[in-house]
Amino acid sequence: MKPDFRLLAPDLVDRILDEAFLLLRETGVKVQLPEARQLLAEAGADVDENAEVVKLSERLIREAIASVPHEFFLYDRAGKPAVHYGGDSVQFDPGSSGVHYLDPDTLEHIPSETPHLVRVLKVAQSLPAYDAVSTSVVCNEVPKAIGDLYRLYLVLLYTTKPIVTGAFAAHTTHAMIDMLAIYAGGRQALAAQPLAVFDVCPTPPLIWSKFGCQNLIDLARAGVPAEMVSMPLAGAGSPVTILGSVVQHTAENLAGAVIHQLARPGAPLVWGGAPAIFDMRQGTTPMGAVETAMIDACYAQVGKALGFPTHTYLGATDGKVADYQAGLESGISALIGALARINMISGAGMFDFLACISPEKLVLDAEAIGMAKRLARGVEVLTDTLALEMFAGIEFKADFLKKKETRTLFSKEQYLPSRVIDRGSIRAWQDAGSPDAWQRAKAETQRILAAYQRPASPDQERALVELVSHLARQAGMDTLPPLVL
Repeated sequence: MKPDFRLLAPDLVDRILDEAFLLLRETGVKVQLPEARQLLAEAGADVDENAEVVKLSERLIREAIASVPHEFFLYDRAGKPAVHYGGDSVQFDPGSSGVHYLDPDTLEHIPSETPHLVRVLKVAQSLPAYDAVSTSVVCNEVPKAIGDLYRLYLVLLYTTKPIVTGAFAAHTTHAMIDMLAIYAGGRQALAAQPLAVFDVCPTPPLIWSKFGCQNLIDLARAGVPAEMVSMPLAGAGSPVTILGSVVQHTAENLAGAVIHQLARPGAPLVWGGAPAIFDMRQGTTPMGAVETAMIDACYAQVGKALGFPTHTYLGATDGKVADYQAGLESGISALIGALARINMISGAGMFDFLACISPEKLVLDAEAIGMAKRLARGVEVLTDTLALEMFAGIEFKADFLKKKETRTLFSKEQYLPSRVIDRGSIRAWQDAGSPDAWQRAKAETQRILAAYQRPASPDQERALVELVSHLARQAGMDTLPPLVL
């Protein structure tokens, strides 16, 4: 038996879809790219060129839904399928696009730079809890014109796992695809065995910008998976209710799916998002709020009902250090995402409304992820009888430690945490210096960094460095930054 977490009854899913279809038919969606409006007009949509508003029929939307693949894989650098988008698969990657790094000694939030991203990548690459890596932070010393492709450059240098990334500008999308193609063996090979998925965001409420539309079109035509990340902000950028925000999310993603599939029917596409509630007292966007996780679980259920692969942002905290709040918000939201069977859950390692990242928090969050995956796996029958055979010869003695089944099955039945989780006696803890979880995470991070070995791919690396160096010079950067502190 596997736990099944659903907040929406089937009739409520139908009502959400009905209202989203009606919203797109009557109100429409603002589409700011002329090429996208032309695609939509040629497909029969009602296009108001002056207002840039497009109204979509249910028929057109359902045709797009029908052409979206229900599943696809991302591949690792060895060419093996490593991440499965679709069905009830559950996978995790670190959060993306933070602008700060948590100094592990001073606990200051400092502007993130190249060596910080390198540390994050080394840890994410080394921890099995993370099925994919991400372009986790902005390197603030690098010109914005190449900031997105530069982050991907570091990911390709330091990791071999599948990648969750995204472009900041239309002109860099193609450069990033070319960078990935170096490691895939060309653009055609990349489309056949994609190494990365690209986040693409609509603007709430009900707007697909020039950049968002162009990104959808370019990724579809290249055959590179796109991940729609709708971001309704309940009470500010979307209706205040959970269900109202889910309707808006549904409408925004449906409109994006139509644009994407008109560019290339059958191109891989993910029903993703990063919504939040709006905190009326602080004016902030709490990613750790339980209602934020509830919106995520609801929209993922809608996406699954339509047959889409799914994604969300959970496992982060709005706290500023790794305290009780950070563990509470990160652990509970990661668990909700896993039980909702969301295919890719981004956000681990992040503090402060997704603004700050820490490799030490990645180490801590890996334990929450391990527990969440264990619970999502549910209860399994591992023996012929449930218990009877293990009572043979017991003779009313607590001697189950001697049983062959105990030795064979305990590591299958139990999630075995790393040394970051303290399960020893109080005497052992005191003898070790009474370290708290943060101190243990710091020590484990240092151990991981010391053991890390950079993947060797000299031919591809030379081509990658040459390409990125050329693009950096065009952006006014004579030399690339040093990779370590």
